[in-house]
Amino acid sequence: MSNKQKGTLFIILSAFFFAMMSLFVKLSGNLPSVEKSFFRNLIAMIIAAGILIKNKQGFSYQKKDLPLLILRASFGTIGILANFYAVDYLLLADASILQKMNPFFVIIFSYFILKEKITIKQILLIIGAFVGAMFVVKPSFQNAELLASIIAIIGAASAGLAYTLVRLLTERGVEKSKIVFFFSAFSCFVLLPFLICDYVPMNMNQFIYLILAGLMAAGGQFAITNAYSYAPGKDISIFDYSQIIFSAIAGLFVFGQIPDTYSIIGYVIIFVIAIINYRMNLK
Repeated sequence: MSNKQKGTLFIILSAFFFAMMSLFVKLSGNLPSVEKSFFRNLIAMIIAAGILIKNKQGFSYQKKDLPLLILRASFGTIGILANFYAVDYLLLADASILQKMNPFFVIIFSYFILKEKITIKQILLIIGAFVGAMFVVKPSFQNAELLASIIAIIGAASAGLAYTLVRLLTERGVEKSKIVFFFSAFSCFVLLPFLICDYVPMNMNQFIYLILAGLMAAGGQFAITNAYSYAPGKDISIFDYSQIIFSAIAGLFVFGQIPDTYSIIGYVIIFVIAIINYRMNLK
């Protein structure tokens, strides 16, 4: 098996894990998004700490990297909260496709933060992706899911900014495991006061679902890290969109969710735009 095939396999595996994470988050019921996010990040923090200890990397950070680490962790936390809120109130497939808007936000933020060039074709692709998103969102005052859809897009933008800052941190030489640990620990620390003030007791099933969601999230992180270690993003990133397929199947069989015509049109538009962007990157 070639490295590109291994990378493709791992990125599809990561998409499956993240789809299952969303499924278990939704199955955990009407718990606050803060509570769900806290447990998700707590498990990620424990796993990241274990990796740092195993690799003897330590928990120290250079002072010059702290502002960027805090920014990355802040926007990453907003992204997770928004994503979990969207998963609770939208179809799983709708929440997933809106979350997958983040690569287009990465292009925008990379232009402003990393000073990377942005072409007319990329601008047109971004506009096309937002048109597709509007079919999913269906903006109108009669749409009861409008707020959740807007929050999902805010979450995608926050995740896009967080990923851009991760690239900046890795260019500075900060280890990925340290970035994950800082983000998870920071998120738990920030969310803890809100968790204490608004804690909702959970039953055993909800607790198990949140543990499973955390494990799926960790599995997704490890799988996507392996994917990009075997092949560059431009070769395999398109396969990350398989998460929408996994989410649609899970939503159909577990919750009986069937996307409407407008959502399906939106999926097709965003898929096509993603494929065009993928082919452009290959060239």
